[in-house]
Amino acid sequence: MLFKAHLIALQTILGKEIFRFMRIWPQTILPAAVTTSLYFLIFGHLIGQRIGAMDGIPYMDFIVPGISLMSIITNSFSNVVSSFYSSKFQKNIEELIAAPVPNWVILLGYVGGGVFRGFVVGLVVTAIGLAFSESRMVAPGLVLLVFGMTSIFFATLGLINAIFADSFDDISIVPNFVLTPLVYLGGVFYSVDLLPEFWKTISLANPILYLVNAYRCGFIGVCEMPVWSTLWPIGLVSVLLLLFALWLLQKGIRIKS
Repeated sequence: MLFKAHLIALQTILGKEIFRFMRIWPQTILPAAVTTSLYFLIFGHLIGQRIGAMDGIPYMDFIVPGISLMSIITNSFSNVVSSFYSSKFQKNIEELIAAPVPNWVILLGYVGGGVFRGFVVGLVVTAIGLAFSESRMVAPGLVLLVFGMTSIFFATLGLINAIFADSFDDISIVPNFVLTPLVYLGGVFYSVDLLPEFWKTISLANPILYLVNAYRCGFIGVCEMPVWSTLWPIGLVSVLLLLFALWLLQKGIRIKS
């Protein structure tokens, strides 16, 4: 009976999160579709014709996986950080924490909502990318694995960011000054082998580089570095982030007045 009650609570939180972004799809899903269409048109079609091939792959096919993953990263993060901070700002998160609902249910509910939005937007962007290119997935299992790892990783980061945020301005700091540089320096639009040795070494500290590499490897079969030896550390960090977020919820840090 207790597990059933927890399951109902999880379904309620997760359902609320999904309904929240689906209800305002012109603001949450449509902009991603329009923006990525412009990326594919300008970078892939117009500029790509001048660039030619990247690692022996047509440039349009090369950038489709990276742009798809970029949309998953930004939407998974933004969904959780905006939703959880709004709950903090309106003080209803305190009622949820005071209710007989385990903190792991709250964690899974909010992170699950971010993962679901990342999944929906990722599917839309991937479908648009496939319409522009002739590439087809060579390893769907690897694509789904990286899809899930990426959305969980950045949805959890969004929750942690929301917990520590004190204002709406704070929830834009990480996307603007951390996520955006990491995404654009993560090999979305270029091969890391093109970088000078110094910047290539710097880029190796960027986790997004390895996620993009693995996603591209599963998508079009181009692997610039070993996949499995680079994915397991990211999986480990994801688990540690989930545990850290759970600890923050249990302690009520920056949540309880």
